[in-house]
Amino acid sequence: MLFLWLYMFYSCAGSCAGLTTRGSPAPPRAAPPLLPGEPGEESSLEEQRAAPDAGSPISSFFNGSGTKRLPQAIIIGVKKGGTRALLEFLRVHPDVRAVGAEPHFFDRNYERGLAWYRDLMPRTLEGQITMEKTPSYFVTKEAPARISSMSKGTKLIVVVRDPVTRAISDYTQTLSKKPDIPTFESLTFKNRTTGLIDTSWSAIQIGIYAKHLENWLLYFPMGQILFVSGERLISDPAGELGRVQDFLGLKRIITDKHFYFNKTKGFPCLKKAEGSSKPHCLGKTKGRTHPDIDQEVVQRLRDFYRPFNMKFYQMTGQDFGWD
Repeated sequence: MLFLWLYMFYSCAGSCAGLTTRGSPAPPRAAPPLLPGEPGEESSLEEQRAAPDAGSPISSFFNGSGTKRLPQAIIIGVKKGGTRALLEFLRVHPDVRAVGAEPHFFDRNYERGLAWYRDLMPRTLEGQITMEKTPSYFVTKEAPARISSMSKGTKLIVVVRDPVTRAISDYTQTLSKKPDIPTFESLTFKNRTTGLIDTSWSAIQIGIYAKHLENWLLYFPMGQILFVSGERLISDPAGELGRVQDFLGLKRIITDKHFYFNKTKGFPCLKKAEGSSKPHCLGKTKGRTHPDIDQEVVQRLRDFYRPFNMKFYQMTGQDFGWD
């Protein structure tokens, strides 16, 4: 009897172990190495445990989420140029996944580290592009070096607009939040009598595109930067989106059929936004009515920006027609 019991015990031990091995999930893979600049092993491992296995397409299929990746493309500028419109239009593409809010990582939150930045990103499947947009990057001196340090292959998109119109739009936005600010005219000049423009005012300074671009070209070749016309993004959104899709290596899926022109707002809207079957226009904060600006001041600004615009045209090989 004792021998029979021992025989059954050892037989079950071998077969049950095999059943357990076959029925249990495979042991977890070794955690991937830390990314350069990530703040410490403990927080990184915590993030890796939460993330699905990047090497397993079956895992991605069943959890339907994919993997969080650092962005391969960034809309780096410019403020009040049309960056929000471009991002919303691009998100219609099934192969583009983008952060909705502006992360401000490379200007305000860099000390938090790449792990923190990556955790903000949406999950993507193989073949999809991760994107973000923060318009202040273009005018942030440290941003080019920091993005290059993350990845020298990052594709950069800059939405530019007539710098005079852009400055007025910038002022209009500030005015809506602070109604008691000085007039546009008084902020434009250091001295109204001499006509000396105050380039320390950010609304003016942002529009000196050639100056900012020089800083980016120290770290990225021109072929890695796409310049989108804010004006053409309104008059021909499908045309500009075609250029962007080509630049990103995407199939041209976003076409004329995705847009309609809203006469009230004065710019194009999506017939169907991402994840919705309803038409979508940008919010109330977009398309504000600009205040009346003294035309003499407008002309002074046009004269001021002209040489910078000409240089910008030469640098980019594009004439944006602002003069």
